[in-house]
Amino acid sequence: MRSSWSKRLRLGLIGTAFVAAPALAADYPERDITMVVPFPPGGTTDIIGRIVANDLGKALGRNVIVENKGGAGGNIGAAEVARAKPDGYTIMMGTVGTQSINQYLYANLPYDPDKDFVPVALAASVPNVLVLNPGFAEKHQIASVQDLIKYLQANPGKGNVGSSGNGTSIHLAAELFKSMTGTDFAHVPFRGSGPAVTALMAGDVDFMFDNLPSSMGAIQGGRLKAIAVTSAERSESLPDVPTIAESGVPGFDATSWFGVVAPAGTPPAAVAKLNQTIVQNTQRPEAQEQFLKQGAVASDMDPQAFGEFIAREREKWAKVVKESGAKVD
Repeated sequence: MRSSWSKRLRLGLIGTAFVAAPALAADYPERDITMVVPFPPGGTTDIIGRIVANDLGKALGRNVIVENKGGAGGNIGAAEVARAKPDGYTIMMGTVGTQSINQYLYANLPYDPDKDFVPVALAASVPNVLVLNPGFAEKHQIASVQDLIKYLQANPGKGNVGSSGNGTSIHLAAELFKSMTGTDFAHVPFRGSGPAVTALMAGDVDFMFDNLPSSMGAIQGGRLKAIAVTSAERSESLPDVPTIAESGVPGFDATSWFGVVAPAGTPPAAVAKLNQTIVQNTQRPEAQEQFLKQGAVASDMDPQAFGEFIAREREKWAKVVKESGAKVD
């Protein structure tokens, strides 16, 4: 199910494609492209990034090489791309964290998410999913959001939540949950969603607000217990799993997204060609089905619309960070 903003912008994208096409550099790309994923392998950013990179490379006739540069909530990889030569040959799979959240969490962000990047294409959006270690859930008889809330309220500080790093959307979803439910639990950050999910399955942490794609396989295999999704509506990929809002926490909504950005100053012709190619790929039925299997919804935004979307997300998450009191030194 495509989001409403995606539908509204569909006609605008088509018009933009016709305008931009004559200006495209016929010889771009002349060599391989590097896509930096600012998180370790195995997490949702990596999964979405590799899907996009693979399709992009096939369409352009060049390799799109994925390089994982994890750490500091995505800031290490983002800072590296911000300093890269703006020639169209270095791009990044940005996230709601790197582009919209981190500036409000980190006192010394090593890049400017507005001035150091140009938006290329929003690839996909995904809900987070509240997943529990099955042993933890069984031991404390937790089968629903309300069960978890009751346990955490009765045992303040004893439960612990894993995340893909300080300041990521996974971390903030947990902080939002804490503030909206009056609960108290410890936060255990990891260097990406993949390591966090591994720790959760091993019982090193109790629960997590993970991006759905990186937990989907473990949920289907019974290695994680899903009790709710964080979006305003249920996920088509997990139709029987309720939202947190309908589980007794009205107004809860925390959705993650992933989109390609490039260093500021990247030639407009390269940006336009990358956008058109990515959008053409994400709108193929096969690609949409591939995203859906991961719990993600493909997008079709042009660069201007993506930039406006990022601006709205910054305004939204600035308020969430302020109300939650979350900070990262």
